[in-house]
Amino acid sequence: MTKFVRSLTAAAVVATMASAAFAENTVRVAYDADPVSLDPHEQLSGGTLQLSHMVFDPLVRWTQDLQFEPRLAESWEQIDDTTMRFKLKSGVKFHSGNMLTAKDVDWTFDRLKQSDDFKGIFAQFTDVEVIDDMTFDLKTSAPYPLVLHTATYIFPMDSAFYTGETDDGKDKSEIVKHGDSFASRNVSGTGPYIVSEREQGVKVVFDRFADYWDTDSKGNVDKIVLTPIKEDPTRVAALLSGDVDFIAPVPPTDLQRVADAEGVDLITMPGTRIITFQMNQERVEAFKDVRVRQAIDYAVNNAGIVDRIMRGFGTVGAQASPAGYLGHDPALTPRFDVEKAKALMAEAGYADGFSITMMAPNNRYVNDDKIAQAVASMLSQINIKVDLQTMPKAQYWPKFDERAADMMMIGWHADTEDSANFHQFLTACPDETTGNGQYNSGNYCNEEADALMNASNTETDQAKRAEMLTKLEGILYEEAAFIPLHWQNLAWGSKSGMNSGEIVNALNFPYFGDLVVE
Repeated sequence: MTKFVRSLTAAAVVATMASAAFAENTVRVAYDADPVSLDPHEQLSGGTLQLSHMVFDPLVRWTQDLQFEPRLAESWEQIDDTTMRFKLKSGVKFHSGNMLTAKDVDWTFDRLKQSDDFKGIFAQFTDVEVIDDMTFDLKTSAPYPLVLHTATYIFPMDSAFYTGETDDGKDKSEIVKHGDSFASRNVSGTGPYIVSEREQGVKVVFDRFADYWDTDSKGNVDKIVLTPIKEDPTRVAALLSGDVDFIAPVPPTDLQRVADAEGVDLITMPGTRIITFQMNQERVEAFKDVRVRQAIDYAVNNAGIVDRIMRGFGTVGAQASPAGYLGHDPALTPRFDVEKAKALMAEAGYADGFSITMMAPNNRYVNDDKIAQAVASMLSQINIKVDLQTMPKAQYWPKFDERAADMMMIGWHADTEDSANFHQFLTACPDETTGNGQYNSGNYCNEEADALMNASNTETDQAKRAEMLTKLEGILYEEAAFIPLHWQNLAWGSKSGMNSGEIVNALNFPYFGDLVVE
């Protein structure tokens, strides 16, 4: 028996046993990985935000057509240029039984400002001022065009639950990156589900919260069992055999197979997550030379990767901002030209090349390990020898934070749906105080680019913002600040009759609380 068949059989047995044990309104979900922590502020990632939408609730959330809809905030109004007043819904209960008040929002805001990953998003915000139990003001240091965009990141936490000390004397509110903390293991949110069972890397069980505030939701799923299945073929096979009900992502190689299968639905959507590689200028002297960075960009065949590895299920990129964003510049096009790349290497004094290390995850982005292998092979054409290592995301993110390799893969979706967000986290000059450049493993720094980003964050005239952000993208392109590959499209597979198309969105945060299973 082959290794593949053994793993599939084991997964099928476990899923079948689980199916027999649970009621009909249980939905079995298989992602390529499970959340690395229950702490909503430990890591700024898609997995964290997917979890947050299940066990917490934001003040405001995105609709499928990228408009805002109220959640825990029932209304809001602009009081002055730097103050927006929010009114909370009354009668909202945390999983612990505590009631939500404006003090919980204030406490959560202060914690977000302490998070290494999230404080950059909130750099423009100065305070939450509590007006009364159900009212608070969100204040900025200057007029800011993205207040509601940022409010989608505020998932109020149960301040009483997270305040105090554990039995071993540790602060319950502390944020421990890739570590063990009270918040990483315990959760009390306002969301539609509570976490009733969790074994990292094996499964997470979510039970419907009996006192969930949103009685208008037609969601009727009582239990969700999330099982991580890293291998694409095994995950797809589990859906097609009926062992699971919902999977993500569906790999490009299996799109047609899922679309043609009886009893399952394929749901696809254009994506705005850019997949990139960063070049660490502090680890490799050659990366400080713009000609070497440009040579690497010229050596990488973006279109070939999308065509052959992604099977066309992606959009070739040459910048971070996708079409439709204010900063997108259609004049910036991919520059694949191996001979030009060789000439630039020679001009920079590196005709004979050099050796580097490269790291990438193997279960975070669609075909991430295959993409990394292809890029490593392409760089060999300009005499750059690559020592590539891929690993599961649970091991990858600590390595990424350590800047443990010379080139590292990072994908980014601007959850504020704004171009400035890409630069703030991926290419801004790293600054521990502000949180800018938190995911800039290349240590790229350009003060003019940062100035444009900062100016755009206080500019409310959309035409002027667009001009600033487009100029910013042009600087990054000319300096080859990073290697853009493609925008990753989204694909989910679902058992027919689950109405899954109603709960997915371009941000890839399915709203399972609203899922109606027929």
